[in-house]
Amino acid sequence: MSFKLNANGRCAVIGHGSWATAMVKVLSQNNVAVNWYVRNQEVLESLQNEGRNFRYLADVEFDKSSIRFSDNLNEVVGDAEIVLLASPAAYLSSHLKPLSVPLRDKFVVSTIKGLVPGKFQTITDYMHKKYRIPYEQLAFISGPAHAEEVSHSRTTHLTVASPDLDNAHGVGNLLHNNFIMLNHTSEMKALELSAVMKNIYSVVAGIAVGLGYGDNFIAVLVSNAAKEIYLFLKKHGFDYFCQAPSAILGDLLVTCYSSHSRNRQLGVLIGRGNTVKTSLNEMTMIAEGYYAANFIRNVLPQDLAEMPIAHMAYQVLYEKASARKAMKRIEASMI
Repeated sequence: MSFKLNANGRCAVIGHGSWATAMVKVLSQNNVAVNWYVRNQEVLESLQNEGRNFRYLADVEFDKSSIRFSDNLNEVVGDAEIVLLASPAAYLSSHLKPLSVPLRDKFVVSTIKGLVPGKFQTITDYMHKKYRIPYEQLAFISGPAHAEEVSHSRTTHLTVASPDLDNAHGVGNLLHNNFIMLNHTSEMKALELSAVMKNIYSVVAGIAVGLGYGDNFIAVLVSNAAKEIYLFLKKHGFDYFCQAPSAILGDLLVTCYSSHSRNRQLGVLIGRGNTVKTSLNEMTMIAEGYYAANFIRNVLPQDLAEMPIAHMAYQVLYEKASARKAMKRIEASMI
């Protein structure tokens, strides 16, 4: 018997960064009961005392009466039916380390467009293998959605993916309101992989900006990046690109062009002449594209011949290739 999500259940949110903050804001506005796990004591005190996250999206206010703030992970998760993962991928395993409450009776939703460092796993694969959660009890949320805009009720289209479409719709119902529009799909793997890959291309777009390239070239760069994602998904059996223009192409466009994009910011720093290490240290938030480039190179090296832009990202980020020379080579491959 397949697992059926209780869309009226209490939701636990894991993470205290900008995206977790935006998700809690939406859920609380939608009258969803929320337990919020915040392990950073300063952020926790800020939320408990002032109803705001002083470190991320500090101008967003919360109704403290509708949210349970806590640094006790097992209490937060144990009292919930739905667990929403909203920390950076790099911190997920450490966030969940204190967990002793079983997850087999929970529905787990990932909002993380990244990979678990060192394991080369998408978040749903990691949760499936580490915590033995059936894929039918997992969902992934994607779409062109910056936390800065979502938290201020700017119109946003999200796509929810889960093997059981009824469960995908159930998750969507938690988020839907007058500014959050929803699409649904059972193609969870395709959506998650495309969300990982677009971060790589955002870094490259940022490098181009930092090097001084203009809009004309960047438009061609992003068009070719879209082609790489399309061919990659098709090669691996996912004919999903054209069915989900907002979830895949829209997500790629916003992360390549928006000033809110942390991956683009990383690329800009590198393009301006900073080393990769210095650029990463200057970032105040995690750039998931850094880890994604390593995933493509180490897990799917056979695909790199058809993915020159993704290959270029790996060379610059991990092999100390000259960003300017690598971009010149990319120019020659454009169509």
